Amino acid sequence: MNTFAAKAASALCTLGLSVVLATSVYAAVDRDAMIERIKPHGQVCVQGDDTCGTASAAAPAAAAGRSAADIYNRSCAACHASGILGSPKFGDGEMTTRLNEKGMDTLLAHAIEGFNAMPPRGTCADCSDDEIKDTVQYMLDND
Repeated sequence: MNTFAAKAASALCTLGLSVVLATSVYAAVDRDAMIERIKPHGQVCVQGDDTCGTASAAAPAAAAGRSAADIYNRSCAACHASGILGSPKFGDGEMTTRLNEKGMDTLLAHAIEGFNAMPPRGTCADCSDDEIKDTVQYMLDND
C-alpha cells in the first residue's frame, strides 16, 4: 500500500470514528432531553400512604377549617341556589319537605353517595362525611 492510500485510509477511519462519537454524544443529549420532556409533572398521593411525604398531611389540615357555609358556597350552590335538574332549591322550604318525606338518613345517604343527577358528595370530593352532614344541616337550617 502506498503512503497516499495509507493516509487516506487513516483519515477516513478518523472521520468515521469522529462521526460515531459525535452521534453517540448527540444521542445521549437527545435521550436526556426526551426523558426530561416525558417525566411526570406530579404525583398522586393516597391518604395513609407513608411514602408520599408531608404534602398529604397538609390537605386534611386545610380542610379542617372549612365551614358548612363555605362548602355550600363552593360546592353546592351551583345547583341548589337555582334548583337545577330537580335539586332542592336553597331557602325555599324544599329541603325541609324532603326531610319530612325521606328522613335525615336518606338525605345524608343521597348527599354522600349521590342521587339522580347529583354526583357523590356533590362536587366536594375531599369533604368528609361529617362535613357533608354539617352542610346538609346548614341547608336545612336556612330553608
